[in-house]
Amino acid sequence: MPPCWTSSPRTYPPVTEPHPLLAAFTDAADGRFPPCDGGVTVLSPLPGGLECSVAFTGHAVIATGLAAADVHARAADGFGGSLAPDFLRHLAGPGGLIGVTDVTLTARGTGGTPRLAELADEGAGHPRVLYARALRADVTVHGDERGLVTLAHGLAGRRELGIELHAPHHAGRGHGRGLLADALSLVPEGEPVFAAVAPGNARSLRAFLACGFIPIGSEVVLRPERPRTVADGGPAPGPGRIRTLT
Repeated sequence: MPPCWTSSPRTYPPVTEPHPLLAAFTDAADGRFPPCDGGVTVLSPLPGGLECSVAFTGHAVIATGLAAADVHARAADGFGGSLAPDFLRHLAGPGGLIGVTDVTLTARGTGGTPRLAELADEGAGHPRVLYARALRADVTVHGDERGLVTLAHGLAGRRELGIELHAPHHAGRGHGRGLLADALSLVPEGEPVFAAVAPGNARSLRAFLACGFIPIGSEVVLRPERPRTVADGGPAPGPGRIRTLT
C-alpha cells in the first residue's frame, strides 16, 4: 500500500454508471479476452481523477485523459510496453502518482450467509482501509480476530476486495486463506469479484490462488498531474518559460 495514495486523500465519487473498462474485466472473468494482437485500446479516464494501464495477454487497455494519438505515438504495445516505466511516467505527467504493478485476479462469490461481520468504526484509520477509500467507492469493512476485509467498487466499477491480517507474522496458519474464503461469502453466489495483488507479495498471492482466484492480467493505477496548455487555461509562455503541449 504505497503511502502516497493516502497522504493527500480524495473522496472517490459513488459509481453511477459503468466505465467501458468494466466489460473487459467481466469478459476476462468469463474467459473472453481481447485479441492477442499486440494492440492497445484507449478509453476515457476513470472517475475520481484516476487513470490506469491494464495488460491482458497480447493486448493492453488504457484509460486516460490523453488523446489516443498521443498514446499510440509513444509506441506502447500489448506485449508489455503499456507497463514500461517511461510510458507510465508519460501517462501520469511529471507530478502524477504511479501505483505499483499488480496482478489482476478474479474469483466467484459463494454467497449464502455472510461469514464476516461488517465493522462500523473499527479499522477506520487502518492503512488498508485508508488505501481502499483513496482508490475505490462504496467501501465497506468486514472482519474478525484474524484481520480486515475491504469490499468496494474498484477499478472501472468492478467489485473488488482486499485483505489484511492483524498478525501477518503468524504465517503458515491458514488465517489468510480462511479469511479470503469467508470474504467470498460476502459476494452473491456466482458473481465475479476482483483483487489486485503485487506479484512480489508471494504469500498473499499464494493465498488468493489457493482460494480459487485466477490471474487474468496485470494493472497499474495512476493519478495524473500534467502541465496545462493555454487552451486548457494554463499560463501563457513567457520569458524563461517553456510551453508544454500535452
